[in-house]
Amino acid sequence: MEIKTAVQALAALSQETRLAVFRLLVEAGPEGMNAGAIAEAVGVPAATLSFHVAQLTRAGLVTSRQESRFIFYAANFAAMDDLIAYLTDNCCQGGQCLPKTAAVATTAKRRRAK
Repeated sequence: MEIKTAVQALAALSQETRLAVFRLLVEAGPEGMNAGAIAEAVGVPAATLSFHVAQLTRAGLVTSRQESRFIFYAANFAAMDDLIAYLTDNCCQGGQCLPKTAAVATTAKRRRAK
């Protein structure tokens, strides 16, 4: 990942509503959620949600698909993985210094989340 891409992703996540939307989409998994459900869950009007999702999409953190008349948004897990890898690259000179990250990365945790 290039520094410019990392900065754009971090900038998109540096706003409270966008961070809440992204975390919600991460919890929702690969299927994502429709725009109405997201707006209701984070408590913002549809127009406001649209603005924030556009920022996350431009940063490559969210993808969208249309089904019938509904738009579904999902977290781009590959982009999230790239960002985390970029941020932790060579952390502690390759040592195991991130116990919370290691705990989250377990297969059992991922299965429980589904």
